[in-house]
Amino acid sequence: MSFWHSMIWRTEGIRVVSPVRWRQLDGLVSVLWEAESQAGANGYYLAEDPRIMIFFNDVSSQVRISNRGDNFLGDSRPMPRAVYIPAGVPMWTSSRSMHRFSHLNLHIHKNRLLRFLAPSVGASAAQAALRRPVEIQDIAAVQALADLLVGEISSPSKHPLYAENLAGSIIAGLLDISGEDEKASSRLTTAQMNKLTSRVEALGDYRMSVADMAAIVGLSESWFGNVFKQTTGQTPLQWQHVKRVDFAKRLLLESDVTIAGIAAQLGFSDQAHFTKVFRQIVGETPAAWRRLQQGR
Repeated sequence: MSFWHSMIWRTEGIRVVSPVRWRQLDGLVSVLWEAESQAGANGYYLAEDPRIMIFFNDVSSQVRISNRGDNFLGDSRPMPRAVYIPAGVPMWTSSRSMHRFSHLNLHIHKNRLLRFLAPSVGASAAQAALRRPVEIQDIAAVQALADLLVGEISSPSKHPLYAENLAGSIIAGLLDISGEDEKASSRLTTAQMNKLTSRVEALGDYRMSVADMAAIVGLSESWFGNVFKQTTGQTPLQWQHVKRVDFAKRLLLESDVTIAGIAAQLGFSDQAHFTKVFRQIVGETPAAWRRLQQGR
C-alpha cells in the first residue's frame, strides 16, 4: 500500500539538529527526528492517521503534553518514552527547559493497522485498539526493536519486509490490544491497569476523575465505573489514594521533605488531609511511620 502521512503541525522554539531520516514502507512511514528544544518551546500536532512516537532519551522532566489546548494546565502530564496517538487526536506540547531529543515516529494508515490486527484479535477488538491512546514510560519491550528499525531507516540492508515486521512488532508491543472475549468480560485487562498506573505515577499531583480514567482505557464512564471495583476491589478514588500513599512512602524514606511538602507535592488539599488518608491506608500518621522506618 503506497502511503504518505498527512499532518497539521506547528512549533515554536524547536529546531532540527540533524538531517531527518525516513523510510516509506507498506502502509506506514517511519521517521527519525533529532532536535533541540528551547525553554518555553511549544508545539501542536494533528494527524489524519494513527501514529507512534518513541523517544530514545527520557524527556518526562522537561516536556509536558496535553490533548486539550483549552485546558493545558489541567490536562497536561509528562511526556512518556512512548505514545500511541489515535487518528484525529490533537496533541499540544510545552518545554520547561532547553534540551536535545531524538524520537522515532511511525505514521500508519488506519487500514494497514486493521489489516495487521484483525486476523489475530478480531475486527471489533482491532477497531477498539485503534481508538485507545497509549502512554508508556518503561519501553524496555520495544526499545531494542526501535533501535533495529532506526538502523534500517538510516542504512537499509535487508528486504523491506524486515523493517515492516519490526514496525509490526513495535505496534503489537505498544498498543492496548485485547481479544474480543476479554472485551466482553467484567474486568479490566492487565494492559488497561498498567496504563492507569503509568498515568497516575506520571501526573503526581493531579487527581483523575472517573471520566479521565475511563477515557485513558477507551471505555465509557458508566461501564468503567462498574468494572473497576470488580477488578481492584477499590473505588477509583481509593485506588488513586493508595498509589499516592505508596509514592509518599518512598519520599518519606528517601528524602527529607517535610510532611507538608509531601502533601503539597502529591496534590492533597493540606497536611491534615494527607495525614488522614495516609493513616486510613497505612494505620499510622506519616510522621510516625517515618520515625518507625528510620528506627529500623
